[in-house]
Amino acid sequence: MAPRARAESQTRARQSESGHPEHAVVTKAPQERAFEALTEKISRERGVSCGSYKDKCLKRRIAVRMRARGVHSYEDYGKILDHDAHEYQELLDALTINVTKFFRNVETWTALRPYLEGLAKARATLRIWSAGCASGEEPYTIAVLLADILGEAAGERASIDATDVDRLSLERTQQAHYPDAAFTEMPAHLKRRYFQGGEPLPSVRDLVQVRTHDLTRERPPHPPYDLIVCRNVVIYFERKAQERLFRAFVDALAPGGVLLLGKVETLFGPARESLTLVDPRERIYTKPSV
Repeated sequence: MAPRARAESQTRARQSESGHPEHAVVTKAPQERAFEALTEKISRERGVSCGSYKDKCLKRRIAVRMRARGVHSYEDYGKILDHDAHEYQELLDALTINVTKFFRNVETWTALRPYLEGLAKARATLRIWSAGCASGEEPYTIAVLLADILGEAAGERASIDATDVDRLSLERTQQAHYPDAAFTEMPAHLKRRYFQGGEPLPSVRDLVQVRTHDLTRERPPHPPYDLIVCRNVVIYFERKAQERLFRAFVDALAPGGVLLLGKVETLFGPARESLTLVDPRERIYTKPSV
């Protein structure tokens, strides 16, 4: 096709798609500017680091709230935020990722257990950080493993910081009452031993301290940690934010400590040079001992 004919064909295609020549081209930029203005507003007024999240993730989750409120533009949703402070909390809840179960991907926890056992033998006390803990299944999974390894000494020797930025997730973690669906991947003998009526026994529950924490803005709460678990959270952040977070994990790990990421997450940047990948399939890393 000749250049002129190709150009005319492309123009007709744009007309047929949008009803007006070039409409698809000129409307995208204002929409992007409106999106940027909205995310800057959210960051400024609620201290949420929107710039750390991938735009695709942000747009999808903001769209959920826009549909719930019956608006179709970022400008109109911004006006709702101006007049309804409660909507900010609804939006923050929508921005967080809360899909989890006890012993989710049980093979991962099977692979992690020997490293926990090694730490328990080598150290008098163990400090664990479950970063982005959602509704608590992950930190209580770790607590079950610790109780099973340490027995009655777990309460004196181990503690877990369970952190998240989402208010509703932290409330669920504190309530610690779970439906049957949360246990579908948990070994039955561990459920019988450490849970009753959908709730962890006090010996498990008392190992977990629930804390509000924003991974994108705050330093690790109480380092150094012997184990840091952050699964399927980092993938929602932009690359620069991921790199900063990985560096923070390295700095927060005690020498000889262990880092567990999600199966689709890969360590990169300067942090990659500081840790050793000991289980590529399950994404288990260790920090060299001094």
